Amino acid sequence: MKEKDSMSILDYETVALDENDNSVVIIDQTKLPGKTEMIKLHTAQEIWDAIYLLKVRGAPAIGVAAAMGIYVLARKIVWPIGQSGTVEMDFTDFYEKFAEQKDYLNSARPTAVNLSWALNRMDRVCRQAHKDGRTVEEIVEILGREAREIKEEDIRVCRAIGENGLSLVKPGDGILTHCNAGQLATCKYGTATAPIYLGQERGYGFKVFADETRPLLQGARLTAYELYSAGVDVTLICDNMSAMVMKNGWINAVFVGCDRVAANGDVANKIGTSVVAAVAKRYGVPFYVCAPTSTIDLNTATGEEIQIEQRPAEEVTQMWYREPMAPEGIKVFNPAFDVTDHELVTAIVTEHGIARAPFGDSLAALCKK
Repeated sequence: MKEKDSMSILDYETVALDENDNSVVIIDQTKLPGKTEMIKLHTAQEIWDAIYLLKVRGAPAIGVAAAMGIYVLARKIVWPIGQSGTVEMDFTDFYEKFAEQKDYLNSARPTAVNLSWALNRMDRVCRQAHKDGRTVEEIVEILGREAREIKEEDIRVCRAIGENGLSLVKPGDGILTHCNAGQLATCKYGTATAPIYLGQERGYGFKVFADETRPLLQGARLTAYELYSAGVDVTLICDNMSAMVMKNGWINAVFVGCDRVAANGDVANKIGTSVVAAVAKRYGVPFYVCAPTSTIDLNTATGEEIQIEQRPAEEVTQMWYREPMAPEGIKVFNPAFDVTDHELVTAIVTEHGIARAPFGDSLAALCKK
């Protein structure tokens, strides 16, 4: 379905729940910026594909989509033919099917910890409701409330990250960002862009430089698009231009999002982030990572333990071209993420405060909040 053309991309909900249709509704981000298309996800396969194929992307948005998705699938277990067609089953039968669907969705993308975080949270709620003596039908309704709360929580968290991040910059600053950690990666505000949006509301007049972010161009297609739609002064640059704009003195801070933070402060984010961090270190530009505490994985000691997703070669050789732009049969290395060493990170901005080195102590303290 297509909305009226006068709407800004910021007027759309990145992830929503249609309970009348029992579906998850998302913006198909693979079509942006040329076309704003809302699609409905009804089945486990459709939800899995949407996450894997980056129709919904960004760690927080993936978590919300997963929570809403497992709720939609739970409803289908109990009401496979609609609200009037309830299947009689005990909790053991229900939970066996629920866990199977949860594990399937969790396999879509391994690096973004919010995917497993949201699914595990829904699983805990499910099991706790059973312990509390709730019926299967009541458990499904409780899962729905939890999915909606995860979304509302994401909005509150992103705004808090924005407030904390805004304290690190001043009006008129130049800000560099990589990939898309904006509203399209969350339910509102974004993480790395939250300080930018709040600053825009308060007349800070930031000058933002957005890396195009090869090979999937999330910076060009998504970040530049949404910031431009919001009236932000944004300039698009190729990834390999970041050193020049920093050397020119145009950048006062780097803000990036992330998909997983290890206990020691190592950060997994979109491929190329570690290059930006190294360049920022060279030119004395502070490098800030914006992350909800749900993205902090204290069970992962260092970045070396983070599984890095490998993507298809076609994303590099031909995805954005009329004809392939590399020799047929050429070997391609296409990791979706890289790990930025904690020594290159100035601070990690969360909803509960700002963590600085030593990150082992500061991150653990923030997570306790």
